[in-house]
Amino acid sequence: MAKRKGTALLVVYADVDVENDAEFNAWYNEEHVPERLSAPGFLDAARYEALRGGPRYLAVYELESADALQTPEYRHMSENPTDWTRRMSPNVVGRGTQRLVCTQIYPSENDDHVMGRGMAPALQIGRMDVPADIEEKYNYYYDNERTPANLQIPGCLHVRRYHVVEGSPKYLTMYEFEHEKVPETVAWENQRKQDRMHDYIGGSYGHAHGSPGVYRRILPPRAF
Repeated sequence: MAKRKGTALLVVYADVDVENDAEFNAWYNEEHVPERLSAPGFLDAARYEALRGGPRYLAVYELESADALQTPEYRHMSENPTDWTRRMSPNVVGRGTQRLVCTQIYPSENDDHVMGRGMAPALQIGRMDVPADIEEKYNYYYDNERTPANLQIPGCLHVRRYHVVEGSPKYLTMYEFEHEKVPETVAWENQRKQDRMHDYIGGSYGHAHGSPGVYRRILPPRAF
């Protein structure tokens, strides 16, 4: 079974004006993602479109480790963009473009059944800043209380948490769903009401603008 998950993510967000939409998607799907997947340490990739929150477009690359972004092959691609990339990169046509490099902090290692699984049909991603005085309690509660409870909800496939080592805010949590309606279910809403994170940590943390975002996969295309 091919390994499709590592210990890091490259996450790119962007909004795009409607006049650039068709060519932007063609560039991403036909050139950019295949090019990146040819680089050592890039294990898998998918693109998503926001149904709630934002920015609108999201690209997620599964990396063996963050060192995949330092290889000669990747650096050559980055330093020698194609003509199409020069014209359609989210750094050129995107608004609110964000590039995050994330290293996994939970779970400490991925199970074998997770390592071979492809990109989820839907995601919910939270991007949070957490005050230093409640950080230890926040991490403990998320790993030992909130995540195990959420994994019992039908349709919640997996949860991974990350430190953002390039970009901001500091924390990123990625929920992998069977479909984008999971956070609208009664089970999800009941668990949200029962969650006692804020009571436990004795404080609050802030979400980035557009967080949490719910995203539907658009590449590879879904059959439903």
